[in-house]
Amino acid sequence: MKYSYDLHIHSCLSPCGDMDMTPNNIVNMASLLGLDLIAVSDHNSALNLPAVFTAAKEAGLTVVPAIEANSAEEVHVLCLFETLEDALACSDEFYEHLPPVMNRPDIFGEQVIMDQNDKPVGTVDKLLINALDLGLDRLLETVKKYRGLAIPAHVDKTSYSILANLGYIPPEYGFTCIEVKNPEAAAEFGGHRITDSDAHYLEDIAEPVRFLNLHEKSARAVLEKLRSK
Repeated sequence: MKYSYDLHIHSCLSPCGDMDMTPNNIVNMASLLGLDLIAVSDHNSALNLPAVFTAAKEAGLTVVPAIEANSAEEVHVLCLFETLEDALACSDEFYEHLPPVMNRPDIFGEQVIMDQNDKPVGTVDKLLINALDLGLDRLLETVKKYRGLAIPAHVDKTSYSILANLGYIPPEYGFTCIEVKNPEAAAEFGGHRITDSDAHYLEDIAEPVRFLNLHEKSARAVLEKLRSK
């Protein structure tokens, strides 16, 4: 069965995310657009996912737990997980690998943690958009430890992508899926391709709408599909 998706959305936890990108606003916009599956994938952190899950449950929307990690090579990797618990545990480990550079909200933007009512309950001190001190090898090992799936993000962008920074997609990493903005990009890649919005503003969510063929509407089914050969 076909399910509409957007697996790369930033909340107000990401300093580059608009402050209107609250858990409930994201869920409500996705519902208005008729989406079946979303992933809120903030930079190097999953701390807004508990609120997103609560809001999505009330709306009947399925959430795939996610993080957009930034490797030491400045390659962005979309990390999808089967459970919220795995995403949060990986998020905690990623935080330990962020450099000790504190966020400057006046320069980079706020990094706000919210509850299920969109009430701010805290902020993250370290600057989340920095690169982790994990090279791609170790980043992929970390994601695998938490049963996650690593997907090179927006590979056809001219910055923060595996093609821009490494020049190719190393086959030894065993990627089964890539994320592209242009469906014609990286034509030599033989695995799955997904196209997401990478939305930082509400109006950009699911633009355009895409679909996945899945046997059920669940995070597990998404990971099984994108892991398959």
